[in-house]
Amino acid sequence: MTLPEDYLRYPNRRHGMDHDRYEWSNLFRRNPVSWPGGAKVALWVCPALEWFPLDMQNKPFRPPGGLERPYPDYRYYTHRDYGNRVGIFRIMKVLDKLGIKASATVNSAVAERYPFLLREVTRRGWEVIAHGVDMAHLHYGGMPEAEEAAQIAQAVTTLRELSGQPVTGWLSPGKSESHATLDLLAAEGIEYVCDWINDDMPYPLKTGQGSLYSMPHSHEIDDRLILLQYHHSERDFTEQVKDQFDTLYKEADKYGGRILSITLHPWVIGQPYRIKPLEEALSYIMGHKDVWCATGSEILAAFKASQ
Repeated sequence: MTLPEDYLRYPNRRHGMDHDRYEWSNLFRRNPVSWPGGAKVALWVCPALEWFPLDMQNKPFRPPGGLERPYPDYRYYTHRDYGNRVGIFRIMKVLDKLGIKASATVNSAVAERYPFLLREVTRRGWEVIAHGVDMAHLHYGGMPEAEEAAQIAQAVTTLRELSGQPVTGWLSPGKSESHATLDLLAAEGIEYVCDWINDDMPYPLKTGQGSLYSMPHSHEIDDRLILLQYHHSERDFTEQVKDQFDTLYKEADKYGGRILSITLHPWVIGQPYRIKPLEEALSYIMGHKDVWCATGSEILAAFKASQ
């Protein structure tokens, strides 16, 4: 079979990506970033407060952690609910003990259904990051734009009203987007997104409403991914977090400030036998000098000022 003449003609075949949302950039050739107080590493801890509806359809795909059995799947529903009833408070105790301020990624349904939980987040000075409506309301290619715009507006507006915060960060359920998601987020006043996992530092994204930033919300240092998907042990989780920190801490001497993002799911790491490995990893990090505990919005503001 003979290939057509235009088979190898691709307008976006160039050094970089096959779209114009951002410019290609080598991390190790950028201008160094300076954190407040001369810190080497900004520690960004992100517990996820999520609600998995009992009747979720898992369409067009099942999000990470989505219910698996026919309705009513009480086994997995109650397992996920464990995080909001029990697990998150173990995480809070550890972070309080170590003096770590977090950024909670929150479904707006959680804010409505668990007002006490939202108050516990805000009274600690934690940041609220919008995490969609709930884990059944996904964002995906081919989704009607008006429907997606309504979902984003519902999530952001609800969280701003109930938290009293400006809510400038966004994490899509399942980190999934459509082609229109970034434009719709910018239109709602969102300043940074956590869905793109191709960098260790913030970078600007182009939208029809101006620019917003991608923040390096962890995919690899994610308790659910490491413990449930990769089937590593709790000791492995601790060592991987420590190794991630060690590398970034060392790089900071030559290349400037770095960000260590740690993604936590209370229904995973909040189990009694898993909380100690988390505390061990965080205690190790906090035992080093020049570590700055910050929220996503604080990190982004310092990054912009440094640039």
